[in-house]
Amino acid sequence: EMAAGVELSDSLIAQVRSRLRAERSPRHVPDEILAAPAIPVTLTGKKMEIPVRRLLMGEPINKVASKDAMRNPAALEWFAAFSNERAQ
Repeated sequence: EMAAGVELSDSLIAQVRSRLRAERSPRHVPDEILAAPAIPVTLTGKKMEIPVRRLLMGEPINKVASKDAMRNPAALEWFAAFSNERAQ
């Protein structure tokens, strides 16, 4: 999570890429780094990485996760909208 008032600038993206390359490996550096308003999590606090991946691959939101099992359903809806925008 980014600190309050911090925006995802080109400089910050470069820092993230550099740290990932140095602390992990070049293969861990993503093609694109975006700022999302929140990360979807389950009621127990587990990050919903697989449902987000499935959304980004074009699956409909009602097939990737149940909103009743989420702490913050609006976060998953943001990723669905983002995916739909990209598909057009």
